[in-house]
Amino acid sequence: MKLPSADWRTRAGLDALTAVLGVDEARFVGGAVRDTLIGLPVSDVDIATRHAPDGVVALLKAAGIRVVPTGLAHGTVTAVTAGGPVEVTTLRRDVATDGRHAVVAFTGDWQVDASRRDFTMNALYADPASGEIFDYFGGLDDLAAGRVRFIGDARSRIAEDHLRILRFFRFHARFGQDDSIDEEGLAACAERANDLMALSRERIAAELLKLLVARHAVAVMALMIEHDILRAVLPEIDTAAAGRLAALAEMEAAHGIPADAIRRLAVLMPPQAATAVGARLRLSNADRRRLEAATAGPGCEGPQGLAYRFGPQIACDRLLVAGEDPAPALAWTAPALPIGGGTLVAMGMTKGPDVARTLKAVETRWIAEGFPDAARTRAIAAELVAQALGGAIIA
Repeated sequence: MKLPSADWRTRAGLDALTAVLGVDEARFVGGAVRDTLIGLPVSDVDIATRHAPDGVVALLKAAGIRVVPTGLAHGTVTAVTAGGPVEVTTLRRDVATDGRHAVVAFTGDWQVDASRRDFTMNALYADPASGEIFDYFGGLDDLAAGRVRFIGDARSRIAEDHLRILRFFRFHARFGQDDSIDEEGLAACAERANDLMALSRERIAAELLKLLVARHAVAVMALMIEHDILRAVLPEIDTAAAGRLAALAEMEAAHGIPADAIRRLAVLMPPQAATAVGARLRLSNADRRRLEAATAGPGCEGPQGLAYRFGPQIACDRLLVAGEDPAPALAWTAPALPIGGGTLVAMGMTKGPDVARTLKAVETRWIAEGFPDAARTRAIAAELVAQALGGAIIA
């Protein structure tokens, strides 16, 4: 079988790079091969080579190709070509693993390198010149069937790298067919789910957020909840979460709103858990604030009031998570409050904190009345100024 033609294969500098590495000494590997075979766009290109890391560096420098030693101890360097960076990694075998890190040795054996990878569909290699595909573990058949399958014994692969539990589900959500899943892999992940506790929360968050927006995220998350995959690290996710996620996904689709990982994470937990979950997963400050906001409910000022106060994204999140229509918030441009503090001063108020408080009250009434025009807003202001001054309404 041959690798189909694809835009990435004509990137500037790629042919020169593979020529420098040499015939039979370098092959494309991993996601670029997998995704090209099923017609998906490719962003990152990886090359595996039999050259030792120092040899790769020497070859590239001699050819005038800039090289960055991004992971030299693990055999990886980055070649900077005119068409973008390309990671070049020496063939490896694992010497020792602890579920988080691996000690590797270098090898010249393609199949040994393939055997240390996670899933069969990720262990496909392609000759840069001829496009010939090299498949050592049935990855082509699994890719065609939409079957995510561990290479060799699933429990051993998970013991080597605990993150493979989450990757198994994420890859199934992206490449799997319907609701089917490799039963051996599922059983191994369920058996070893507590291994996730040994991982950094950043790595867990990165995989989970990617999973939540994958094609079959709803069905796969339901399966993960059913088998308690995430309970060790996210006990806040209850059995009803799968139904809430399904309802959210239906609303997103109905309104033509793209799936969003933070919004979907918000619907998996009770509102009071958002702060703790955001901190535990070490989300960015912006994502933590958004997660907390998404669980705050629809508010009492209506969709447009939400959009005015918090912006369209937060309004959309809060309404969707609450099961309400976000369209009134999205198909609307927020106006500016027609008056300012100077108007209140002109009505008799003294500059200071009372002006700010009264203006805030005017704004609240203005929102409640549906954002009326300037004349009505001045009337609201006059009424509230009069109350503040304890006198008659000011025209």
